[in-house]
Amino acid sequence: MSNKNDVLEINLGELFGVILGRSFLIISAGVFFALAGLFLSKFVIPPEYESTTKIYILNREENQTVTYSDVQISTQLTQDYAELIKSRRVLEEVIQRLHLIDMEYDDLYDVLKVDTPADTRIVAITVKDKDPLLAMQIANCIREVASEHITNVMDIDAINIAETANVPTSKASPSVAKWTVISGFLGAVVVAFFAILGYLLDDSIKSTDDIERYLGLSTLALIPLTTDEMDKKKKKKSSAKKVK
Repeated sequence: MSNKNDVLEINLGELFGVILGRSFLIISAGVFFALAGLFLSKFVIPPEYESTTKIYILNREENQTVTYSDVQISTQLTQDYAELIKSRRVLEEVIQRLHLIDMEYDDLYDVLKVDTPADTRIVAITVKDKDPLLAMQIANCIREVASEHITNVMDIDAINIAETANVPTSKASPSVAKWTVISGFLGAVVVAFFAILGYLLDDSIKSTDDIERYLGLSTLALIPLTTDEMDKKKKKKSSAKKVK
């Protein structure tokens, strides 16, 4: 690295050498943060569970056969159904039916996910909660209330249940694998960043090459260290190794 004429030049070779020299510290930090992420995701952060129910909607008149036009119209209307499912009227009715006194409309809206797969007439209603049983109950109740609401608003004869919600047996979040990998990666990146930052901010002169590189001056002579200075330098190195 050199700073001459207000131009910062970075020696990539030296930079790589700094990272390589701190490789043990970087790897150790990555392993430590990975273990911390694993511990937090597995034992500290409360798990959340997802339960999903699905409805099948087809907009057609009674006693008529299903046509391709019916399928296209129903597919296009699935987005409308999704908005009706997430409406305030539906969610507040669910809160009242299940007596969720600690939950407001916004709270229920945040844990609700409505998916409408492309080119299908299926609408998936997914609810996330820390209690797997409550997640199932909320999902099924939303399906029932939303079916009534959609039937009234869209003038549809009936909405079929494609799949009822069940009690989830495995948690949806946090992902132990994801937390472990991301935490380890971030830990290694942070330590590498500070190592590089220390290298970039270090403008001290360490050798004759640094004098020529930074100051543009030639070295005329070298003054060797005395015996006492050499002994002090060795003692500092040995004490530093003991501390490590």
